[in-house]
Amino acid sequence: MIWNSWEHYSGFIVINTKLRSFQLFSLLIFYTFIPCLLHIHSLSPEITMQLCTMAAVTAVFISMLVLLLPGATVEGHNITSILAKFPEFSTFNHYLTITHLADDINNRQTITVCAVDNAGMSDLLSKHLSVYAMKNVLSLHVLLDYFGAKKLHQITNGTALAATMFQATGTASGSSGFVNITDLKGGKVGFGSEDSGRTDATFVKALQEIPYNISVIQISSMLPSAEAEAPTPEPAAVNITSLMSAHGCKNFAEALLASDAMKTYAGNIDGGLSVFCPIDDAFKGFMPKYKNLTVAGKQSLLEYHGVPVYQSMSMLKSSNGLMNTLATDGASKYDFAVQNDGQDVTIKTSIVTAKIVGTLIDQQPLIIFTIDKVLLPKELFKGALSPAPAPAPEADSPTADSPKPSKKKKHKSSPAPSSSESPGDSPDGAVADQEADGNNAAEMKGFRFVILALIFWVTSLVM
Repeated sequence: MIWNSWEHYSGFIVINTKLRSFQLFSLLIFYTFIPCLLHIHSLSPEITMQLCTMAAVTAVFISMLVLLLPGATVEGHNITSILAKFPEFSTFNHYLTITHLADDINNRQTITVCAVDNAGMSDLLSKHLSVYAMKNVLSLHVLLDYFGAKKLHQITNGTALAATMFQATGTASGSSGFVNITDLKGGKVGFGSEDSGRTDATFVKALQEIPYNISVIQISSMLPSAEAEAPTPEPAAVNITSLMSAHGCKNFAEALLASDAMKTYAGNIDGGLSVFCPIDDAFKGFMPKYKNLTVAGKQSLLEYHGVPVYQSMSMLKSSNGLMNTLATDGASKYDFAVQNDGQDVTIKTSIVTAKIVGTLIDQQPLIIFTIDKVLLPKELFKGALSPAPAPAPEADSPTADSPKPSKKKKHKSSPAPSSSESPGDSPDGAVADQEADGNNAAEMKGFRFVILALIFWVTSLVM
């Protein structure tokens, strides 16, 4: 009986590798002890003890797999990566990216994307829709439920009405954001927008299925919808400093307003702008050092927190590397590196590493992220990078060939602002961050082994 149970559970692990490890742990322990609990009153004490012992050993073994194997953790899907495997869907994939619908899809679970190949997109492209109307049309092709190939051919009563992301935006009136799915028999399945009232496309094939997470299927043509295609007004101009001030970045916003950097930001919004805004606590701790900068230095530092191109979170994750900033000017590089750190995205300069902790607005061509530290460019803070000068060797005795020490005072170069005012501003601060990350990783590993020790202890009591 235990072996049969193990066969069932091992299949359960393989099929549901997208569940979190603690969920698997709880479910497996529960179902392993069920036989023991159900038969405890109907069996002799000896058999009951043997059964419970075997169940406990099985539970320990399964739990070790769940806790130690990386495959039992959640991994998010990426619609652009999925479609990139199929060049014939490059146009559909391209518009998912530029409308930022891809980010919304990646952040949802239990979803179906009805993709159309390049030939099927031609009619839609001939209408020359704005990017906002295009987003509405594409969002009508994203169903808020999981429909794999098997489920499509087993629809209850032969028809189903599925809500879409267009309906979820609140832009669609009435039921115009729903899609009718109909089993047409003969192996065919039809799709039609509720707006059109007819079957406009048919199921072609499944491209990729991650059961009950995401299903990417091909349909024969785009679903027409007069409401989705209706002209959509462009978003009103955004006052970025007011937005920053209202969402925890008031200190940075006030510094922008007092600098010519604000003109640089305003002049780049229409062409694309990504802002990395330090939260108030970070900028407040940096203020003493900021006040010591020259006017030009302040402007450069503020412009260093902006990138003259739109970069969504998914784009940052997929395009790690050096980036120029609004402060970049010829020999003055003023660049930084974007790096992935697990699920987080970090911005790394030669002096400090900051983490993106939130998004204030994501409205193409503008996106504003919040970060947990002020970005320090080496062009302004070279002193934080310069090693301490080595002590001069002591002369044993003066010689005729050795130059006499000058009695004049050495000319001191203009010092960079002291790095002692903010721990995160110096290389030592970056090292501390790395040590903290290492400590967190060690704590997580230690936690797993503590859990395993507890499991063995409980098993020994049962045995």
